[in-house]
Amino acid sequence: MRRVVIIGAGNVGSQCAASIMMLGLADEIVLLDVNSKLARAQVMDLDDMASGLKQRVAIRVGTYEDCTNAEFIVLSAGKSRMPGQSRRDMLQDTMRILDPIAESIKQSGFGGILICVTNPVDVVAEHLYRVLDLSRAKVFGTGTALDTARLRRIISKHTGVSRQHIQAFALGEHGESSFLWGSHLGFEGVTLPELMYQREALPPLKMGEINKLVRQRGGDIIAGKGRTEFGISTVVTDIMSAVIHNEHSIMALSVHLRGEYDESDISVSVPCIVGACGIEEVLQVNMTEQEISMLHMSCEAIRGYAKNVLG
Repeated sequence: MRRVVIIGAGNVGSQCAASIMMLGLADEIVLLDVNSKLARAQVMDLDDMASGLKQRVAIRVGTYEDCTNAEFIVLSAGKSRMPGQSRRDMLQDTMRILDPIAESIKQSGFGGILICVTNPVDVVAEHLYRVLDLSRAKVFGTGTALDTARLRRIISKHTGVSRQHIQAFALGEHGESSFLWGSHLGFEGVTLPELMYQREALPPLKMGEINKLVRQRGGDIIAGKGRTEFGISTVVTDIMSAVIHNEHSIMALSVHLRGEYDESDISVSVPCIVGACGIEEVLQVNMTEQEISMLHMSCEAIRGYAKNVLG
């Protein structure tokens, strides 16, 4: 029986549960939340949805003891990001919420894969990696996987190429210092200059403007509806699917670095291969000097606002 424990039953956690159920990625989903009334209500609503699914999925409210034999934990607990608030602004509130959760996970003896969604996700992933004494293959954050999805959508709209056939990544911090890995942007083996030559009527791709649009996308959604939920839930199910089906997918995830790109003791998004063991390999890819500089700037930005948490 594949059990998934979701810590945090708010908008993100409940949407992750719904996506997992619809894709049949779990036999049992357990919701945990300090607001037990909310957790019970979400379970009842999701259980009603399960009546219309072809596959059987059990969902219930549980305790941290359920983490012991869980294959995945999805950590989405935390306060929602408010309009005008950056992910960095959430750090102190997040850490107050996170510490007792981390201790409970550790005491449960959990040995599965922990996917961190809670913002600021790079700091959360690094903190839990240090606290839980699990390998970096099993404790990581969604990082810029969502930024990457937003990037591919923008490029698809501009070029007319299906986003499923665009190779493009956003890397670095999931936040204000993220950057586009523009030197390796491609379309199933076709380079950007080649595509633009064939479609000469298209205006040029302006990477600076695209980077700005990617960074502000989350804020725009929050300003309009008060939260983000659908995009990140798809990122979570993509990661889970890559693990369950041993897909060896390449994804941009926030993972603890230990010398890659001359960076250590920090979690930040770089290309990783994801398979049955979680993060199977952190890829050291070729970057331009400017891209390497932007990656270092991202790492320093994270260290700067998290120094009192990470030391």
